Amino acid sequence: MSAYVAPVEDMLFALDLAGLADLVALPRFAEASPDLVSAILEEAGKFGAGVLAPLNEIGDRQGCALEPDGTVRLPEGSVEAYGQFVEAGWPSLPFDPALGGQGLPAVVGVAVGEIWQAANLAWAIGPLLTTGAIEALSAHGTVDQRRVYLPRLVSGEWTGTMNLTEPQAGSDLAQLRCKAEPAPDLGEDVYRLFGQKIFISHGDHEMAENICHLVLARLPDAPPGVKGISLFLVPKVLVNDDGSLGARNDLKVVSLEHKLGIHGSPTAVMAYGDTHGAVGTLIGQPHKGLACMFTMMNNARLNVGLQGVGVAERALQHAVTYAKERLQGVDVTDPQAGKAPIIHHPDVRRMLMTMRAKTQAARLLTYYAVAQLDLSHAHPDEAVRAAAHARMDLLTPVVKGWCTDVGFEVSDVGVQVFGGTGYIEETGAAQFLRDARVCRIYEGTNGIQAIDLVGRKLLHDKGAAVKALIADMRATVMELEKGTPAKSPLDVAALAVPLDAAVDDLQAASTWILEHATPLDAQGACTPYAHLFGIATGGWLMVQAAVEARRRLDAGEGDPAFMTAKIITARFMADAILPFTRAHRAAAMAGPDSLMALEETCF
Repeated sequence: MSAYVAPVEDMLFALDLAGLADLVALPRFAEASPDLVSAILEEAGKFGAGVLAPLNEIGDRQGCALEPDGTVRLPEGSVEAYGQFVEAGWPSLPFDPALGGQGLPAVVGVAVGEIWQAANLAWAIGPLLTTGAIEALSAHGTVDQRRVYLPRLVSGEWTGTMNLTEPQAGSDLAQLRCKAEPAPDLGEDVYRLFGQKIFISHGDHEMAENICHLVLARLPDAPPGVKGISLFLVPKVLVNDDGSLGARNDLKVVSLEHKLGIHGSPTAVMAYGDTHGAVGTLIGQPHKGLACMFTMMNNARLNVGLQGVGVAERALQHAVTYAKERLQGVDVTDPQAGKAPIIHHPDVRRMLMTMRAKTQAARLLTYYAVAQLDLSHAHPDEAVRAAAHARMDLLTPVVKGWCTDVGFEVSDVGVQVFGGTGYIEETGAAQFLRDARVCRIYEGTNGIQAIDLVGRKLLHDKGAAVKALIADMRATVMELEKGTPAKSPLDVAALAVPLDAAVDDLQAASTWILEHATPLDAQGACTPYAHLFGIATGGWLMVQAAVEARRRLDAGEGDPAFMTAKIITARFMADAILPFTRAHRAAAMAGPDSLMALEETCF
């Protein structure tokens, strides 16, 4: 497997496009200077390349094991790497200094997180989930929960998990059966939990001395359906009031799943309350647990989208290294030159350019969405905060859905670049494909993200947030149209026509769904609409990147080769990828007749 190198220059460029300068201008983030952010990414790149990446193949090959005594063993080097991770202070980057955090913008934390996901996706799932637990407790935890748990989670001393799924209840959380019974003998808002949870990523491990499980369960007086779900904090080891550890709680790992990929991440079946009940405390209000959990889930969905970016970047680097080294066939531009590296062949070049363009577009989209999250928390103007929150809320299912589609598609193309050897595990290309596949499933399948995009975003506000986004896209087109297109790969004015067409497709599909708002019409259209949305939005941001690169090129700022590559990659995105919005528009607006017409017995 080829070495991983963090694309720091590209990441810094994406941070600039996302509006890092605007964030740094806010008092809350004043210390996040460009020099500091650059230094952080450089150091993170060294840790990712030097510590995490070498463990990626080891984790895939060794996997995790459940010992007879209930201990979960991680692959070789995982525990030691986590110790170094905590010692270096990496978990605390984006969190409140009052909790021991470093107070940096979330978008900087996401950029650093991309390195962890690219270097070793399976290992990085643990810190990802801890971040979500911190967000949920920060927003909904009691004073005591925040006081005792948050500093230890922020430091990485303890880790967190999310416990939703049960054997009979996957995406349909209304079917949850895990129960919580009041335990007045233990204190107010203390409960004993009984039940089983499945698919619990990093449900147990040796990296931290305590694991804080956030568990959905029902109280005895819970109404049916999702309105009767409460959220509980259930530690692996009981915690005293001063934060010291007490006895082991009544919970355990029953088994570990055998999975297609992410073998280095233990995915556990968890049993709560086999004897006297697992002790937990209520987070938020009774029967309001789903709203609390969605704070964690929305954070996780953005970070799972980031996983798509990370694995795409890793697969791209791996494929490019091979394509530059593999001699095969004759260079069509110079047949007399003899055998050529396969990167010279147009079809291979098309694969690599597709991988490159989609990876960069997904990065821009993810960073942009998280920067909106930062603005929604830190900007002093209420109107700006509200607009940023609406934009982030709209883009969250797109980041999760489209960027994880990109991660899998880019990894799939990476296998193709390798040809037959890509199908052989020893080359490493297949691992990226296997690891990337789960990102389209967990934290809400991409089909559910598409339903969310249409139902809870587009239809919920009658298209207001989408119309605001389209207006910004149109503004970019209008700026481009002020230029004069030239026959040059470095011309950015020519990007106006394909971007305008993609925005037309997005607007037409959005209007059609708003006019055909029945559940059947809307859900029948949602998946092609989500694909259209991702391509159009990613393309818009790539065009903005090209415009900025052209400005810097003309001003003599930065590396000319880097800026030139940015522009050409955006041109390829416009030429070869943006046109697919027309097909997705047609599919979204086709209606559900042929979709639902076939009798069930005919399947």
